Amino acid sequence: MLSVIFIAAILVAITVAVHAAGFALVLRSFMKSHNTPPTQPWPIAWLLIRVTWLLILMHVVEITVWALFYLWQECLPDAEAAFYFAGVTYTTIGYGDLVLPKPWRILGPVEGLTGILMCGLSAGLFFGLVTRIYSSRLSLKPNTL
Repeated sequence: MLSVIFIAAILVAITVAVHAAGFALVLRSFMKSHNTPPTQPWPIAWLLIRVTWLLILMHVVEITVWALFYLWQECLPDAEAAFYFAGVTYTTIGYGDLVLPKPWRILGPVEGLTGILMCGLSAGLFFGLVTRIYSSRLSLKPNTL
């Protein structure tokens, strides 16, 4: 049981490291290309679409880390099952149609909690981005949103 908890801690650390690296890339890209945030609706929408794509890609990489571990340890029968289980667990959908073998079951809740936290960080990035866009609009045009 202790070894499984240690493995869970390593998987969490890898997930957070992937997320941090992805965040750094997204923020660096945004800061380079947008000294002044866009103010028109379509450029704002395009920026949010691109950020969404990058965040989804980051989450898919993180889900892949968990799926590859499940596959490597033969916790699930094949790659499709491993990726499916990792995806529904990470996103906390948790259909329950697939379960991990008894020794590995603690990884499910740990992965779900990790996914919630990483999605929360992504939501925070969106909040910061939208705040920056609209605060720059307010400084350009007083009393308007």
